[in-house]
Amino acid sequence: MRRRIKSAMLMIIMVCTLCVNSVVAEAESATNSGDRVTILFTHDIHSRLDEYKASQADGETEMIGGLARIKTEIDRVKEEDPAAFVFDAGDFSMGTLYQTIYETDAAELTMLGKIGVEATTFGNHEFDYRAVGLSNMFHSALRNAEEDAELTLPQFLIANIDWKKNKSDDNKLIQTALEDYGSKEYTVIEHDGVQIGVFGVLGEDAAACAPESGLEFDDIVETSKRVVKELQKKDVDMIVCLSHSGTNEDEDKSEDEILAEKVPEIDVIISGHTHTTLEQPIIHGNTVIASAGCYGANLGEMSLVPDGDGRWTLEEYKLKAMDGTVEKDADIEAELAQYRSVIDEEYLSRFGYTMNQVLAENDVAFDSVDDMYAEHREAGLGNLISDSYIYAVKQAEGEDYEPVDLAVVATGVIRDSFPKGEITVSDAFNVSALGIGADRITGYPLVSVYLTGAELKTVAEVDASVSSLMSAAQLYPSGMAWTFNPHRMILNKVTDVYMTTDQVGEEEPLTQEKLENIQDDKLYRVVSGLYSAQMLGAVEGQSKGILKITPKNADGEPITDFEKYIIHDQNGAEVKEWYALASYLESFSENAKGVSVVPERYEKAENRKVINDSRNPIELLKHPNKIALVIYAVILVLILLIVLVVRICYTKIRARKNKKENK
Repeated sequence: MRRRIKSAMLMIIMVCTLCVNSVVAEAESATNSGDRVTILFTHDIHSRLDEYKASQADGETEMIGGLARIKTEIDRVKEEDPAAFVFDAGDFSMGTLYQTIYETDAAELTMLGKIGVEATTFGNHEFDYRAVGLSNMFHSALRNAEEDAELTLPQFLIANIDWKKNKSDDNKLIQTALEDYGSKEYTVIEHDGVQIGVFGVLGEDAAACAPESGLEFDDIVETSKRVVKELQKKDVDMIVCLSHSGTNEDEDKSEDEILAEKVPEIDVIISGHTHTTLEQPIIHGNTVIASAGCYGANLGEMSLVPDGDGRWTLEEYKLKAMDGTVEKDADIEAELAQYRSVIDEEYLSRFGYTMNQVLAENDVAFDSVDDMYAEHREAGLGNLISDSYIYAVKQAEGEDYEPVDLAVVATGVIRDSFPKGEITVSDAFNVSALGIGADRITGYPLVSVYLTGAELKTVAEVDASVSSLMSAAQLYPSGMAWTFNPHRMILNKVTDVYMTTDQVGEEEPLTQEKLENIQDDKLYRVVSGLYSAQMLGAVEGQSKGILKITPKNADGEPITDFEKYIIHDQNGAEVKEWYALASYLESFSENAKGVSVVPERYEKAENRKVINDSRNPIELLKHPNKIALVIYAVILVLILLIVLVVRICYTKIRARKNKKENK
């Protein structure tokens, strides 16, 4: 009897053990199999591999971001869920000094691999160094992988380039580099039995922002429909699109929302390009659109579970802030330190700088770049940058200096701002981080052109009228001042334009006594960055000839190749935009510690751009320019024609009435 009882108890224990094991297995399966999928994501890191200063609401600054923090968080999530997927949606490059070794060291793409990113795609800024720069970057990354057996580079996915349409030598250079790297339109990545089909696209606006690519990109909707069909044939469990297209408050311009609507079979869209921070995702049908902001300030995380109908339901979504609460991974920090040494030696040494060298102390509350885009007005940071251009030309030309009448910078080339505190070389570079010169050295150079006085007035009108339509076109002058009324007719908003006396290096703000009238036929020397100068030169074509600005040389002959008019110092080196700013920051009066201090004058508006908000009819109609006079004339002619037609009709009606009465 006892033996039977013991046998029964043993059987009960065995059954219980099996049940417990089954429950544990089911729990593990729910975490690591097709019952639950975790996706981590980034986009628009823009070479922000290190932590950086960010202004807080209380005016204080905090160090945030950095790949070392992102790696720590990825590791933490993967410790809980080893099957988590990690993706990036492009624009991993261009924005800090790391871009200076983009071609030679491929620091950005290599470090994405180091932190565990499995797949990425093109952003428009990957093309900033043109075809040869992009090709060099891919081959440098491959060389890094050959030298480091532990390095796994991200898969590179781009589906909307048809190489039959892109046949130039530069196109072929990019195609070959992608083939060498092993790039595909799509890939299938499997973790713990879950297969995700992943593909990448670059949208219409992003393509328009990448003229240096020289490529024609296919429509992302039609491309996605084709790729989705191919992935469905492979019986993948989920489809993820890495889209560098973005979302927009205007639904007609919200490319990734349109993509989700037109291609509903996509389960997840990681949406880059517009730097959108979606605290809650956009849901279109069964498609989740996710964005984590920019510069690595957040790591996006989402978890999805099957809905029973072959699709997925979002279970959890969050953006983890990469702030001081997240520790920095020591190995990643060590890797980045090596790259920083390379930057100091290979790039900054030619300018006599190092990355962390302090240029100035700042107590001015400069606008953020977002604020400058959001509001059309004068900004201290814009004034500082345009002043720095004139200062740098003076230093470069020395005794041969020819006075600069106007320096101008556009919002679209201002990439960052200065918080309060120390300003380093790295900070100055980040503000003007775009482009490459004719010397193939990082940084747009300054160029010198000439415009007539009449064209300078048109420059003011471009700022006043075009900025409301395209905020990146807003201009900040040094050497000129204008008043505009936002309520006046478009292309006739400017009411007063003046030249100003040289204010560069002055401690006192601009005053009325320093204004001078403009002579329409006189040639004035204008300095700007290469990209901004080219954009000014394109105004006439873009406006269909309505606005005419033709950059010229000192003899008044039209310029076609702006690179011939790059400003060089006395050693023959190009004067870069960022270097102009850095050297100007160093030039101010010093404090007790011997550090330059940014003048308080940049805290307040100096009436370089005055807004007259009046709706008084006199203010709305006074000082019409030629465009307004033509429009007024057309309106007057139309009114006269209407009056004439009415009079003729009235005369005929009256004649008929009289005729009837006479009968």
